[in-house]
Amino acid sequence: MLTRDNISKLVAVSAVAVAAICGFEGYREYAYKDVAGVPTIGYGTTKNVKMGDKTTRQEAKAFLVRDASGMAKQMQSLIKVPLYQHEWDAYLSFTYNVGIGNFRSSTLLKKLNQGDYAGACAQLKRWVYAGGKKVKGLVNRREAEYKMCMGQK
Repeated sequence: MLTRDNISKLVAVSAVAVAAICGFEGYREYAYKDVAGVPTIGYGTTKNVKMGDKTTRQEAKAFLVRDASGMAKQMQSLIKVPLYQHEWDAYLSFTYNVGIGNFRSSTLLKKLNQGDYAGACAQLKRWVYAGGKKVKGLVNRREAEYKMCMGQK
């Protein structure tokens, strides 16, 4: 039986996480400025993006996997407790959206490392603002990430 006591810390970027991020981020062929004014392309990639850049879906997915893998490695060093894959996937999707710095300083991570798994998952629902305004798309994304985190469909 799989329990928290016999699972190792996860660092893989699962197909479930990639599919979730693709769905949440949506695909954009041409670079655009996100709500913070950062040039973004594909499925939310910001690394080395310049306005005027163009990408294909295949390239965009490769960028997503590259970026998510880098975040996963950083997250591994911050998370001190074992996780189920569904929890890991939810936190990776969240971190892909808000950035590793926000994850690092979050109450979510503090609760998680204290072993408050349900409390950490609940913290996802608090991250629904962009530019000081509540954003419906973020409310929907966080609800889906919360359900993923809790092992619900």
